[in-house]
Amino acid sequence: MNAFPSTNLHDCALHCLLLNDPADKADCVQQLVALWRQQQLQAVDSAPARPLPIPGRPQQPELVSPTQLPRRGFHTAEGRVRLAHAIAHIEFNAINLALDAVYRFRGMPAQYYTDWLQVAEEEAKHFGLLSRYLQNHDASYGDFPAHNGLWEMALKTDHDVLVRMALVPRVLEARGLDVTPGMIRRLQSSGDDELIAILQVIFDEEIGHVKIGSQWFYHVCQQRGLNPADTFVSLLQQYMTQGVAGPFELDARRAAGFTEQEMQRLAQLAANTGA
Repeated sequence: MNAFPSTNLHDCALHCLLLNDPADKADCVQQLVALWRQQQLQAVDSAPARPLPIPGRPQQPELVSPTQLPRRGFHTAEGRVRLAHAIAHIEFNAINLALDAVYRFRGMPAQYYTDWLQVAEEEAKHFGLLSRYLQNHDASYGDFPAHNGLWEMALKTDHDVLVRMALVPRVLEARGLDVTPGMIRRLQSSGDDELIAILQVIFDEEIGHVKIGSQWFYHVCQQRGLNPADTFVSLLQQYMTQGVAGPFELDARRAAGFTEQEMQRLAQLAANTGA
């Protein structure tokens, strides 16, 4: 049982966020979510959120540049283990990102915290599914190098909930919606039904996570009197300096709250990136 430091939701989220061991972090998330749902915690802005250059994470995997990571094949057992490890790393980082969204951004409606705690809970579930897959194939999280891109984006967006909602769920997580169906199709011929089933669960629930990001992005835009589509494109141009990659899984993005106007603008940006 975690000894939470107070009944302040922000303090408790930070407590979970700083835990290094993935299993301990997942247990902490379950307890945090339960306490919030039982109304035993309050979101009290008692002290400003502090910068977190390094979140709670294990010593392994070794973090390297994305260019140093080998391409993963889908048609060998080792290639699929490496794929599962790479996605497990994304899901572990996503737990931290969801907890940071709860810890960092103060004065939001209670539903905002409910939503992001649900995301943390589901990301922990995804990490657990992938960890068991790795164990079933004589591997474990930390066995292979990984990159730090997700947390680097957390640091770039830690100053403004609007920027965080635009660029983490609606760019990084939404990219998973674009690529996961293709991965599932490529895995069909491998007969790896276990990994296919895990990826399907992740895909289905990540639509909901991106939708939560969309809803709160629109909420903050409305509060500030901003045009959502213009603001989204402006932030993409400001922060995504290497451009925007397509193609896009349009039905999934529609289900996740993207408007037709936004998708048209995304297609234009992707075309310019490829030009």
